[in-house]
Amino acid sequence: MGLHLTPIDVVEDITQQEFRKKYLIPRKPVVIRNMAKNWPAYQKWTMEYMKETVGDVEVPLYDSSKADPAAPINASAAKMKFGDYIDLIQREPTDLRIFLFDPIKSAPKLLEDYLSPKELMGGFLDKYPNMFFGGKGSVTFLHYDIDMAHIFHTHFNGRKHILLFDYKWKDRLYKIPYATYALEDYDISNPDFEKFPALDGVEGIECFLEHGDTLFMPTGWWHWMKYLDGSFSISLRAWDKSWAVKAHSLWNLTVQRNFDNFMKAKFRKRYMDWKEKKAVERANYALKKGLPR
Repeated sequence: MGLHLTPIDVVEDITQQEFRKKYLIPRKPVVIRNMAKNWPAYQKWTMEYMKETVGDVEVPLYDSSKADPAAPINASAAKMKFGDYIDLIQREPTDLRIFLFDPIKSAPKLLEDYLSPKELMGGFLDKYPNMFFGGKGSVTFLHYDIDMAHIFHTHFNGRKHILLFDYKWKDRLYKIPYATYALEDYDISNPDFEKFPALDGVEGIECFLEHGDTLFMPTGWWHWMKYLDGSFSISLRAWDKSWAVKAHSLWNLTVQRNFDNFMKAKFRKRYMDWKEKKAVERANYALKKGLPR
């Protein structure tokens, strides 16, 4: 009984040919240890450096509480000056996180500190990639990224624990309809299999990141993350070449998100209760049918 978790592949370096054959084409995660060691950021990006460089811009903060049915997706729980938040996560554990924040817009000089791994693949998206900050013990709920991009996720100044699941397990993970996240009533790191039997037997990958490690997370992979120390990460995103994946991304970002926000605003708790009920029904059906095969 339980989740079937295997350790992630870890390489020190990797050639384009090996990366494409073993990880990009089969869409399999891997940790690349040395990729970021050539970045200026590897030495420069301390907490104090980020605080001094970004300054006192006000940032949205997120906690571990269950999403408000009436709130739009990614609605923040609070706001704080960036420098004060950095002081907080260095001083004590907190479940407050900075999610989808772009400090590089406030400090363009940070653009000089990292390099997209174009020697491995093309199609990188953002001039200003997202950064993520978390206090010790804070958790990013189980989800997959709405834009369906490939992600190179590099961590700094601490450790992070990550669980990864292939997209095919979405129903067994209690995926919420018209959303990209799972039912928030269970803890994937310590699930109750009696209450959530569809999780029993789900296969995943376990990963631990330390300073300078880069996780390649292919399109559509579900991920749960826990900050083991107050620390931060940067995500560089690249398009998958598949037009089907691009169409899925466009659907998520336009039709699905707008429909979901409309229904939440109009029906609130009633709509969320229906979504959670449907997630359970689909999970139980997938379990009964032995899906995925």
